[in-house]
Amino acid sequence: MYIYLNGELAREEEAKISPFDHGFLYGMGLFETFRVYNGHPFLLDDHLERLNRGLKDLNIEASYKREQVLEALDRLLEKNGYKNAYIRMNVSAGTGEIGLQTKPYIHPNTIIFSKPLPQRGLKQEKQAALLNIPRNTPEGTERLKSHHFLNNILAKREVGNDPGTEGLFLTKEGFLAEGVTSNLFWIKGDSICTPSIETGILNGITRQFVARLAETLGMNIQEGLYRAEDLLKADEAFVTNSIQEIVPISAFNGNSMPGLAGTKTSELHELYARHCETLWSRNEL
Repeated sequence: MYIYLNGELAREEEAKISPFDHGFLYGMGLFETFRVYNGHPFLLDDHLERLNRGLKDLNIEASYKREQVLEALDRLLEKNGYKNAYIRMNVSAGTGEIGLQTKPYIHPNTIIFSKPLPQRGLKQEKQAALLNIPRNTPEGTERLKSHHFLNNILAKREVGNDPGTEGLFLTKEGFLAEGVTSNLFWIKGDSICTPSIETGILNGITRQFVARLAETLGMNIQEGLYRAEDLLKADEAFVTNSIQEIVPISAFNGNSMPGLAGTKTSELHELYARHCETLWSRNEL
């Protein structure tokens, strides 16, 4: 497999960066994951907007435009022979002295990874279980999609490797937050509920897109501070991320839920599928 590294394509076993990269030494780096559907990078503009905003917060002097990333993606996907792919775009701070740096990083490393994915096929569902480990608070004013992933790794170890189970974080105050690698939604009547970003969750790109889809269906969006009891009262529930899309919940802490039989979740998923090969941003809806 080839990866994209600072403008060049390199075999994965031959790619190298310095051990003095502050992305490695201090976690100074960000990444975005998204899907390519039949050659189209879905919601790429939204991912780049979030990435560029986060780079400013980290004092990394870099900014990425659609045309620049498209050129890199086209080269990488052609070299690997992929039309449908998982993409991880990673930007680390670049090399520096050992010690904490306050001045801007001006030579970041840009790496793009790709893995083949099948075309959209059978839908899946998951069980959800509350985690014992609480959601940590963001390092700054909001959670960035950064290299600081230990909280998620420990949560994944707790819930295990079963792909059919998603662990759900609570905050230290006991409010529902998000999944190990997903955002959480549930439906009650004509309302769709999701934890507020006040809980310290990542404001996922798919989270924002699904909320926009729900609005087009006339659903009432409610963001707030919720307890596990609120989820137990839901008519339907699902989790979202950019790779798995919308995944219905079939059980929560041993309590049965509709899963794939949920009508409104299915409606959202079908509407989602109509846009995968065309949209650059949720704002185009």
